[in-house]
Amino acid sequence: MSETNDRGRVDGAALDVLFREARTHGAWLPKPVPESLLREVYDLARLGPTSANASPARFVFVTTPEAKERLIPALMPGNVDKTKAAPVTVIVAQDMEFYEQLPKLFPFVDAKSWFVGNDAMIAHTAAQSSTLQGAYLMLAARALGLDCGPMAGFDGAKVNAEFFPDGKWKVNFLCNLGYGDHTKLPPRAPRLTFEEACRVL
Repeated sequence: MSETNDRGRVDGAALDVLFREARTHGAWLPKPVPESLLREVYDLARLGPTSANASPARFVFVTTPEAKERLIPALMPGNVDKTKAAPVTVIVAQDMEFYEQLPKLFPFVDAKSWFVGNDAMIAHTAAQSSTLQGAYLMLAARALGLDCGPMAGFDGAKVNAEFFPDGKWKVNFLCNLGYGDHTKLPPRAPRLTFEEACRVL
């Protein structure tokens, strides 16, 4: 038996769903996303790797009109209509006290001591790993049939003041989820080639 864990490639249809045909959506169909599906999305996303398994991302699924109204004042004008129309807007946040969970999540060593009192390391790990987890969430959503519309056009201080006033969590980015209207997609923007973006050493 081979000592390598070679599970082979996923098929082309899966690659289409996750990457080749997946697009960033700004127009949404009026089709609700049930909480049960959001739970499935999270249960997949939480499996992705993070530094020391710290898992600092926290996800607030904004689904009701009342909750959306709390978010709208923080958005740039170009993101307002698309957010109102999306069935779900995820506030991808970072828990600035994530290290309190390390005795549970990384029990092999005293990893909590690496972070206590080290504000720079806390901030770096929270930002880096929560960004990874936000990307895992998007891939999980696509894998389960949803479309995504990640956004950076918002006032973070306003989001934090409205949703996280105790300061323990801080917003990283926003992502609309739902069933996108594919008839309203513009052409895909260019991407850099391997030669432009990569080096093999």
